[in-house]
Amino acid sequence: MPVVDFLVVGGGVAGLRAAAGLAEAGSVLVVSKESLAESNTAYAQGGIAVAMGGETDVALHLADTVAAGDGLVNVAAAAVLVEQGPRRVEELLAWGTGFDREQGKLMRTREGAHSLPRILHAHGDATGWEIAVSLLRHVRGLERVELMEWVTTVDLVVDSETGRVMGATLLDREGGLIEVCARAVLLASGGAGQVYSDTTNPAVATGDGIAMAYRAGAELMDMEFMQFHPTAFAMEGAPRFLISEALRGEGGWLVNTKGERFMERYHSGLELAPRDVVARAITHEEMAGAVYLDMRAVGATMDMKARFPGISQFLAGYGLKLARDLVPVRPAAHYLMGGVRTDVHGRTSLPGLYAAGEAACTGVHGANRLASNSLLEGLVFGALAAEAMVEEVRGAGCEVRGSATTGGRGGGDVEGRIAELQGLMWRDAGLLRDEGGLRRAQERLAAMHGSSFLPTGRREITRRALEARNLHTVAELMVQAALGREESRGAHCRKDFPGRADVGRHSVIEWGRLRFVES
Repeated sequence: MPVVDFLVVGGGVAGLRAAAGLAEAGSVLVVSKESLAESNTAYAQGGIAVAMGGETDVALHLADTVAAGDGLVNVAAAAVLVEQGPRRVEELLAWGTGFDREQGKLMRTREGAHSLPRILHAHGDATGWEIAVSLLRHVRGLERVELMEWVTTVDLVVDSETGRVMGATLLDREGGLIEVCARAVLLASGGAGQVYSDTTNPAVATGDGIAMAYRAGAELMDMEFMQFHPTAFAMEGAPRFLISEALRGEGGWLVNTKGERFMERYHSGLELAPRDVVARAITHEEMAGAVYLDMRAVGATMDMKARFPGISQFLAGYGLKLARDLVPVRPAAHYLMGGVRTDVHGRTSLPGLYAAGEAACTGVHGANRLASNSLLEGLVFGALAAEAMVEEVRGAGCEVRGSATTGGRGGGDVEGRIAELQGLMWRDAGLLRDEGGLRRAQERLAAMHGSSFLPTGRREITRRALEARNLHTVAELMVQAALGREESRGAHCRKDFPGRADVGRHSVIEWGRLRFVES
């Protein structure tokens, strides 16, 4: 059994930043389901929000974060995020991250619900990729870090006597099982956008860490809050490619099928209103026809291909140009505000288990994440989790007693089952919800429980069967929490409960039991 001091599941911004800190104290194994470049971090286009202009700037960033979160933000966690953000971005700069500059100074843009320009970007619309590359370059240079790609984490290993998480069972590319023992485990495995048929997330975002933590007995929080990005590409037959909020930050308009600019009917912030507001506005306008992003006026004064090279290249494949054409857009599942319940240091309810990034839930985003806070979250809380792990595992051993891991067999129409799950979640537990739809989803998910695509044993385990099981677990938890929250708040919109409760409460699920706690 391989033994390491620290096991990190996930190679995005949170996992790599944590690995950088952990390497100072012991051996670190970072495992990634695909190549380390394939994560939600790498797909983040718009940028990273950071207040580098002093105390007033930090205070405004905090106020914007709290306002966007619709009464559910953990203000203490948000304060940590915005106050420590500048230090972590300075680290990135020292490690060679190439943010865009103008006349030698860092360029700053504005996005939805931000009171002023504070978004740093790289290569126009490839910020996440640049951050991922620079972090990976830095971590590769650390002697005590081992990186393993194309490895799927099957389940956590829990000591039966102490209840401490002591490692994980891994599935390698050849189908072999490896049990790794670790003094502490960090889940930095990203989100779960693939639970929906329409998502901006890459194929790896199947909620693996969240589902594994739940099966091990960890508390989850706010699983009903999935953010739907307002502007994903909406051409039939094309992927739901993210059309960055930065386009609207540069002055782009949203127009309906009549060519009317409509956001003034929904929010005073117009196109830069909070994401939940814009997503619902587009959904309402779609009832009468298509919705488009109009960059033609901006394109008359700006080189669109230079400012947004990745988006321009993608659109060119469909015969479209930002400066010339209306771009069809619609909402798509984008970011899970909920996840494994943690404090600001990444501690979960289970000893030995930590979480950071999108897999975790500190409450920092509340009911609706402020645009471009996600990369900053990974940096700040990945670093803090590493500090806590180093401090708290001193003297911890790595002997596992009576551990049992669960696996799964391939078999049945796995892809068909996954497609069915994604379709029912989009239809019955998507952007607009009600009890009838949620009950239908719950009943169908319960019926799927015994289906052949769910793991049942340790033999012939396949990655896709494991992903199917994790998607199913996450879907059930999301629906359970959504049914329990009888109000509309942030990204959670109940048509049968359109009002917002007077007191903001977080949902918590553990071993199938749902409860609500005040924020």
